[in-house]
Amino acid sequence: MPRGDLFPDIAPYETGLLPLSGGHVMYWEQVGNPRGQPALFLHGGPGAGAGAVHRRFFDPGHWRVVIFDQRGAGRSRPLGELRDNSTPHLVEDIEALRRSLGIERWLLFGGSWGSTLALAYAQAYPDRVTGCVLRGVFLGRAAEVEWFLTGLRRVFPDAWAAFVEHLPPAERGDILGAYLRRLCDPDPLVHLPAARAWSQYEGSCSTLLPSPDTVASFAQDRTALGLARIEAHYFAHDLFLPEGGLLAHMDRIAHIPAEVVQGRYDMVCPAETAFDLVAAWPRARLTVVPDAGHSALEPGVRTALVSAVERFRRRG
Repeated sequence: MPRGDLFPDIAPYETGLLPLSGGHVMYWEQVGNPRGQPALFLHGGPGAGAGAVHRRFFDPGHWRVVIFDQRGAGRSRPLGELRDNSTPHLVEDIEALRRSLGIERWLLFGGSWGSTLALAYAQAYPDRVTGCVLRGVFLGRAAEVEWFLTGLRRVFPDAWAAFVEHLPPAERGDILGAYLRRLCDPDPLVHLPAARAWSQYEGSCSTLLPSPDTVASFAQDRTALGLARIEAHYFAHDLFLPEGGLLAHMDRIAHIPAEVVQGRYDMVCPAETAFDLVAAWPRARLTVVPDAGHSALEPGVRTALVSAVERFRRRG
């Protein structure tokens, strides 16, 4: 029978810092079985960073799980750094990490922006990927970014009002530009309030039912700064994706099996995007969770994700 919920808390058996280009340093860790089947966890954002709870989607007796914080995020250094920070940089960082750990191929697990990065890496290095488990799919298309910046007000008008009220009325015609200027300001009295406003907006819209704990976690200064500054930077550069976007290059990964988990009422990354991806991916299996939003930790979503990983475990 499929497992019903997350696995117990587990500590890493190894952690490290990997020097990268441009003065960046990546934090990484490994948990589970050192001789197990390799899997890579890709956090969202971009810029959100990974946490201890993300270790718990994997059976520690079977999987050798690698978790890292992307450039500028979480425990990687320097926090919130935008120089030499783009999707191609992150793709090459993943490949450098794989080589440094001596892993031949691995399962990719990513939600939201993590699904975007998983697709970008798989398309660049298809021979290194055994499969994908993706959640709350985001393809980085212009309409998806515009939905986040303005469309969400149709469902969360209160959260959106708080988001835009951080800006002077004269600047609200260019929400992204106005936020990016503040987030890149060197003065913490300017960039931290902007980061908290941006991050709390995202947290407020991420669950089907209100979750004060989720909003509070998004509002923590370290999380908020990495998430808001890097996310706005990527949005301003069309997510640094290839010409034609990710769907134009699905032929490169058509042979790779995938499990896609999507909350029916995901307002941050609406379900239409997951359906578009699965329609272009012959070996993708879609699970729509009928009573969930965007967060990976909502009960139905986390159960579906654990079940998806378990199906890959049984494949060997």
